Amino acid sequence: MTSPQNRIVSVLIPAHNEAAYIADCLAALYASSAMPPNHQVEVLVLANGCTDQTAEIARSMVPPRGLSLLVLERAEGGKLAALTEGDAKARGQVRVYLDADVQVEPGMLAQIAMALASDAPRYASGSPCVKRAKSPITRAYTAVWTQLPFVTTGAPGFGLFAMTSAGRARWESWPDIISDDTFARLNFTPDERIRLPGRYHWPMVEGFRNLVRVRRRQDHGVAEIAQRFPELLPNDDPRPLSKAQLLGIILRHPIGFIVYAAVSLAVRTRLFATKDAWARGR
Repeated sequence: MTSPQNRIVSVLIPAHNEAAYIADCLAALYASSAMPPNHQVEVLVLANGCTDQTAEIARSMVPPRGLSLLVLERAEGGKLAALTEGDAKARGQVRVYLDADVQVEPGMLAQIAMALASDAPRYASGSPCVKRAKSPITRAYTAVWTQLPFVTTGAPGFGLFAMTSAGRARWESWPDIISDDTFARLNFTPDERIRLPGRYHWPMVEGFRNLVRVRRRQDHGVAEIAQRFPELLPNDDPRPLSKAQLLGIILRHPIGFIVYAAVSLAVRTRLFATKDAWARGR
């Protein structure tokens, strides 16, 4: 086993034109609670194809004692290629993959380190909290979406997921796909996945049009994995909504349910469909 006397937690943050978000992301990491004994944290900001001040802002954020920062710059954009390069530089027995627009609460990193204090393949994520949106439509949609079993149970991993280096060794380079978080999660069986009580704050896109486009992209990402990596599908653990749960949501959030249903219908009818590649609808 890896000696517990010298364990490193590597936090990899892919960042493409994230100048408006990277400072808050790093500030939250830097405010993390004390790590378990003999643990160190290294943060790797993977600036890829940036035309803004993402890298400069990241370098200006001085890490606290016990934490190191490395900013890697790639001229080419591409989250998955940046992750592959970051993994090659990372030294940690624990790998944490964090979106640049996500903020972790103070206890999150320490919980990950303790949950993954093993050399066996393991995967972990925290309990997601959706940030309050500016758009009333998004707030109504969020009220329902956050009640779905996929979000409230298990370890979905959107915005933040982590694994042991033995788990990361299950594949080589990150594949060029839409849904890297789904791909990572399905490389582990349900028994190997851990949901932690620590919270992290994840933004929902603003407005009806962007909700439809994100939802459609998510569906395409899942379908892409089913097509390219069908061997991973047995690791899924679908959590359907029961009739009682559905009725409860409708009674508690009638407007939210109407918005959620309208988004789902728009996705199926290809409203706002576009051939352009698109990642986020901020």
